[in-house]
Amino acid sequence: MAARGLFRVGFTVAEVLAIQAQAKALILEGKTVMSYSDDGSNFGREFALPPASILEECRDALQYLDPDTYGRDRKMIQSGVPPRFQF
Repeated sequence: MAARGLFRVGFTVAEVLAIQAQAKALILEGKTVMSYSDDGSNFGREFALPPASILEECRDALQYLDPDTYGRDRKMIQSGVPPRFQF
């Protein structure tokens, strides 16, 4: 899944880093899916945005907000002339 730029507008670098740290902590703790069981009833819940996607969004936002520190987004753009127009 490609980043959608969710954290580019309205977030500071410090806020994005805090979000990134929280997502990383959830992944390290293994809390990517939550499930509960009580007296035979089971309940499961996934995050609205999985931690892996949050990390991708954070990377995108950091590159956008501070490209000198976090690097520029490397998107390839290909252009060319269709074969029928070549001389």
